[in-house]
Amino acid sequence: MKYIEVDEDLYRHIAGKTERIGESASDILRRLLGLDVESVNHDTPETISHPSMESVPVKPQVKAKTSLKTKANKDFSQCIDTEELAAQKGAVGRFLFILEAVYRAAPEQFSQVLKIQGRDRLYFATSKASLLKASKSANPKEIGQSGFWVTTNNNTAKKRNILTEVLQQYGTVEAQIETITNNL
Repeated sequence: MKYIEVDEDLYRHIAGKTERIGESASDILRRLLGLDVESVNHDTPETISHPSMESVPVKPQVKAKTSLKTKANKDFSQCIDTEELAAQKGAVGRFLFILEAVYRAAPEQFSQVLKIQGRDRLYFATSKASLLKASKSANPKEIGQSGFWVTTNNNTAKKRNILTEVLQQYGTVEAQIETITNNL
């Protein structure tokens, strides 16, 4: 298996062409390019990461190129107090707690989350009003005192997908992403 880097807008375009949950990036590209999808033997199925999908991605075949100044992997496991995380009330509390830890670790880069959106959903904004304007049922919550707001009425699987996208923006390695998102 080979890996390629693509720009964020191209990655979102490919992810937007997903026709079924669990469809791999290679299958999407083969279909779009008119190549034979059935004759390929995949060793392990890998899905493309997309926050609007119900399933949690395994590991994307197409790596999105982040627009952050550094490509260094950011390890957030040191920033998340597991006892405090466990004390949070429900998935929403844990979701907000993890997002706040990410913000505190690298606040200058956190605005990247504003690029994370669903097909028809806005997940992050800099005001409660923006999220409510996009969806009356968004149930926006502020991420700590960061000035960033997030939609919280998604199911836990979508929260994991959104959190995965956030951590990918920082170049966090897949194993760490999986460990962190499993805490929701």
